[in-house]
Amino acid sequence: MSAHHLMPTYQPLPLMFSHGRGTRLWDTAGREYLDALAGVAVTSVGHSHPDVVAAIAEQAGLLLHTSNLYAIDWQQRLGAKLAEKSGLALAFFNNSGAEANETALKLARLHGHSRGIAKPLVVVMDNAFHGRTLATLAASDGAHLSAGLGQLPGDCIKIRFGDLDALANVTQAFGQRIAAVLLEPIQGESGVHVASTAYLRALREHCDNHGWLLMLDEIQTGIGRTGQWFAYQHAGIQPDVVTLAKALGNGIPIGACLASTTVGRLFTPGSHGSTFGGNPLACRVGCTVLDIIEREQLLENATRQGHALLGRLRSEVGSLPAVKAVRGMGLMIGVELDRPCRELMQRAAQEHGLLINVTRGTTIRLLPPLTLDDAEVQRIVGTIRALLQAL
Repeated sequence: MSAHHLMPTYQPLPLMFSHGRGTRLWDTAGREYLDALAGVAVTSVGHSHPDVVAAIAEQAGLLLHTSNLYAIDWQQRLGAKLAEKSGLALAFFNNSGAEANETALKLARLHGHSRGIAKPLVVVMDNAFHGRTLATLAASDGAHLSAGLGQLPGDCIKIRFGDLDALANVTQAFGQRIAAVLLEPIQGESGVHVASTAYLRALREHCDNHGWLLMLDEIQTGIGRTGQWFAYQHAGIQPDVVTLAKALGNGIPIGACLASTTVGRLFTPGSHGSTFGGNPLACRVGCTVLDIIEREQLLENATRQGHALLGRLRSEVGSLPAVKAVRGMGLMIGVELDRPCRELMQRAAQEHGLLINVTRGTTIRLLPPLTLDDAEVQRIVGTIRALLQAL
């Protein structure tokens, strides 16, 4: 086998995995690895969880697809579960995080039009990442993401993340055209930057005062990653729109856009759709994942182990010469270095059997399964310390 017939969009490490169980993966040579990445925040309940395996197997033998021309029982069940956990009454299911954010951006435009705005604007953040479709690239930041693609949709206006003065300035300049604010409560791709509770609360109040939607991209942070079902719950606020994907399917592709009743009903029959979105298999797996997290108390474990991992990294790694910052929440943690460090991904895997990720070139990003235990926390810290001491 070779990659000669694949488009050159990735730079994969020379590793190929054959199977996984819990927090562990095995390559085709039989070597074991501790997975501290979880497929980029996807396999949060672990690889090959027996309940997920059973749900997939049984549903595959019953019904995979009917289309949204017909009612889908598992879709309705998952919508009810997410409504109960999020406080947002309506869901639209699709196949990915980018599609979920496309859905949110459509709702923002419809909201603007409902208020008489001919060309609505959405406020987005510097260093954001919301996906790789043309519209979600327009809402993201980074010239490398859109190089060669020409002009992107022009209905987004960027401000500095966490800066309330920037919000006031854009309100003064464009307030009559603004329909919504879209942001990640923790910016993952730019190096794990956490929005403060005060900032999120101020955004909520500002949106209320101006009739804007507050839309939160929880594609990385949602479904327990931070120790709550959603990161915004730490701030005690209620957004108008939330987007999900990644951990909701534990590896089965699924995305979701959740909205309040008023906002969700801006869609009417035929105004949005998805061929595969919300199919019986994906939605049954989504229900199973939520049940596992509750039954195995993984929100509590993410809080406990995240506190331990973040604390130990700060005390044992934070003072090393190459380390600029250690930051995060729950089991979403970044260790920012003063130099490029992508080669650490390969060294960690080859020398220590640990799978990590490097984002924005200089930040080690840790997104382990929510099932992480004490010994695995110790191993992650010890490995990163050894890697950085060797720099």
